[in-house]
Amino acid sequence: MILVTGGLGMIGAHTARALLDLGQEVVVTAYRRTEVPSFLAGQVTVEVLDTTDASAFLALGNRYDVSDIVHLAGSIPGENPVGFFRTDLTGLLNALEAARAWGVRRFAVASSIGVYIGRSEIPWHEDLALPTVDLPLHIIAFKKAVEPITTHALQGSSVEPVLLRIGSVWGPLMDPESPFNPNPRYISAVLRGETPTALYADDGEDSSYAPDAGRAIAALTTAETLNHTVYNVSSGRTSTNRERAEALEALVPGLRLPLLPGRANGPGQDPYLDITRLTEDTGFTPSFDVARSVADYVAWRSKNAR
Repeated sequence: MILVTGGLGMIGAHTARALLDLGQEVVVTAYRRTEVPSFLAGQVTVEVLDTTDASAFLALGNRYDVSDIVHLAGSIPGENPVGFFRTDLTGLLNALEAARAWGVRRFAVASSIGVYIGRSEIPWHEDLALPTVDLPLHIIAFKKAVEPITTHALQGSSVEPVLLRIGSVWGPLMDPESPFNPNPRYISAVLRGETPTALYADDGEDSSYAPDAGRAIAALTTAETLNHTVYNVSSGRTSTNRERAEALEALVPGLRLPLLPGRANGPGQDPYLDITRLTEDTGFTPSFDVARSVADYVAWRSKNAR
């Protein structure tokens, strides 16, 4: 059985779904949000768990034969960064302690595309040395620290660490007004009948649709063998504002969305993640291009609030 912490969040739920599709048994943990999405209902075991409670975490091993752990649980920073770091670090350490105590095969943990900030090379690939720079968000700072903490904590054990450098993920279950990806906000405005703010047509980001991100993480968790410890998890390309607008216009008759020409900062290229390593070791390729992801999300939102 595979344990997915934070398994009812957006990335966690889609990872759980992908694991189920691979024939795995899955137990997910949740803390604040415990509503099970329709695509997981009746298929996963849900444990309400505060990951900072070491005893409760380790007790899961008395009820389940956990073979692998995917640690995706995390919190959102508030005004006190120390509290945020304490909460998420404690949860990580408890998950690592459980991995060692249970002797699991593999421990996959969420890192971030943000660890590459400061590198000018495009695309960003796993062999790049991570620069020492000021980081814009506490979450990115923590994810950057997750990597050496995890690898060092598992030294001397049989547990294989897998560091997931996850790009910008969006899709079903994401807060429609989330600041972490522009797609849900933009599409939500259109669904409300509003005209979104005009954006530069050629600006974009490496956006991975949540079902694809879940499949990639599931593939890395279940692969018979892996040749590396660090893997980029994303779409492997830049998606532009023009592509998103065109996808929406194809779905809504008569819709014309305003776009500004070119890029906000002049000619250039937005960074994206090289997923060659992921593809070579697992066979993963994205199933959702921009048009398909937008269409799927619009259909989902027709029946769901988020």
